[in-house]
Amino acid sequence: MASEAKTKLVPQKESKGTDIFRNSSGTFIVRSDLGCYMICESLDSNHNIRIERLHPACQDGNHYVNSWESLKNPHPYTTIIKGTSMRTVSNLTTDSGPIVSEMHPNCRGGDYYMTVNDLHYVLFLSKGKFHVSSDLSKDTRAADYPLHTDCQKGLYYFGIYDKPALIKVDENWGPQYYQYSNFETGELQLFRSIHPDVLTFLPGGLALTQGASFGAWNLLKMLYNESESTVTWDYQITVTVGYNRKTMSSIEHNWKISSEVSAEPGWLTKLICKAQVKLTAEYGGKSIRVDEETWSETKQTQESVRVSLGPNQKIYLWQYHLGIGQEPILFCRDISVTKTPTPPAYIPPILEV
Repeated sequence: MASEAKTKLVPQKESKGTDIFRNSSGTFIVRSDLGCYMICESLDSNHNIRIERLHPACQDGNHYVNSWESLKNPHPYTTIIKGTSMRTVSNLTTDSGPIVSEMHPNCRGGDYYMTVNDLHYVLFLSKGKFHVSSDLSKDTRAADYPLHTDCQKGLYYFGIYDKPALIKVDENWGPQYYQYSNFETGELQLFRSIHPDVLTFLPGGLALTQGASFGAWNLLKMLYNESESTVTWDYQITVTVGYNRKTMSSIEHNWKISSEVSAEPGWLTKLICKAQVKLTAEYGGKSIRVDEETWSETKQTQESVRVSLGPNQKIYLWQYHLGIGQEPILFCRDISVTKTPTPPAYIPPILEV
């Protein structure tokens, strides 16, 4: 069950290497931090969702835009923008046929880039305008237009054939994509909810579908010395440590994941969970980085605790876990001891804040 706390979707400008674009093959969501990308029929559908490997040369772009497709250019190309340089390829998995060029000065420094029909849009939000051009390196057929105020608060921008579109999170209805007839007039053509199976793949989307991240101490055992003298105990306690893959296993059920991404079931979900807990609380995270060893598959382990208890004294043994929504997913090895039933007030050192 998702948490009631309101969280946000991470905007594209705060997630380098992440972007959305559309071509004749479908809608693409690029996640450089995961080393892969999603292809879906549309954002509001979970039909035919595929996950493909993202070639290292195609990762960490500031923006990703599709090429114009026509009878003269029937094959979709993708342009990756890094600074003032562009790399255009025919396949993001193989980095096929790369062409590198410099951007025209008029097309540099945009907040967002998108392709609508045969034109590229370069959005300058602080100036309240968008620049259009048929070629980002030559700036041909160029023109500037005012950007309607309704179109200035998108988290992602992309074209759907001949229509511009953007994503926003509605306070009442959650993440939606909005398709406009024109960004200059702000004439809204339609809007749709983003399907949960698609939303989960976006940064911060897991918190919107499953609930925000949390960290908590779980009481494992209370030890009580009922005698009238001090005793020392060497206590063995069995604890579960590691990542519980089954908790989030349903995430991948409607995804067809390429073996080039991973042949291990649940591997991609683990990466998404790791990315989620790194995020700030604003986006449903915990601002925590967890080492790779801690993310190994759950296992039972014996932990030794040596304690001295005075007469009629109690101690409490605690284990820290991370969770998403209401389900714990990661159990830490460290055991903490307190003399009161109040949980420890710190985060284990194994978790880097």
